[in-house]
Amino acid sequence: MTGYGKRPRGIKELWRNNRFMKPSILPLSAAYDRNSFTCGVPQLDNYLKTIASQDIKRKTAVTFVALDGNGKTIQGYYTTNVTGLSREQIPDALVKKYKVPPTIALGAHLLGRLAVDVKFQGQGLGELLLMDALKRLHLISQHSAFFAVVVDPISPAARAFYEKFGFMDQPDSKRMFIPTATLDSLFN
Repeated sequence: MTGYGKRPRGIKELWRNNRFMKPSILPLSAAYDRNSFTCGVPQLDNYLKTIASQDIKRKTAVTFVALDGNGKTIQGYYTTNVTGLSREQIPDALVKKYKVPPTIALGAHLLGRLAVDVKFQGQGLGELLLMDALKRLHLISQHSAFFAVVVDPISPAARAFYEKFGFMDQPDSKRMFIPTATLDSLFN
């Protein structure tokens, strides 16, 4: 795991790496085939097939999808929405570093779901989706400040995936986060 606010080695290089063909990553639309998507985790499959459109309409989450060359088949997806962090949810080292006041909640973005269809797993698409999400959130941070990007790993493998990219444990929680300052070092 990397130190607080330090750039994890290799992320910038991964973002620029062209070792795989980059799919189009666009907001979810009714034109895309959600029914054939299967990632191996029923709750993630179900979310894309039955709930994502409702969340978009209610403005409670945004879903981005990676599309194959025909522009219809969803290879993977991720969701984002706004959340917050209390002082107690931030490691003491970061509270001191950023001088977080005791009574303030800090803004954050939740990367709520990230999934890749089984046909495309093991090809770097999960990493590409994560980089796309972090890049988009970094751009948002230039116009509307927030402290971190938060994730809810659903398995030990997911936790290891996020750790590899510099996410750290949130105190007294199963959640992980990466500070926005780290995004600045990645994408500036």
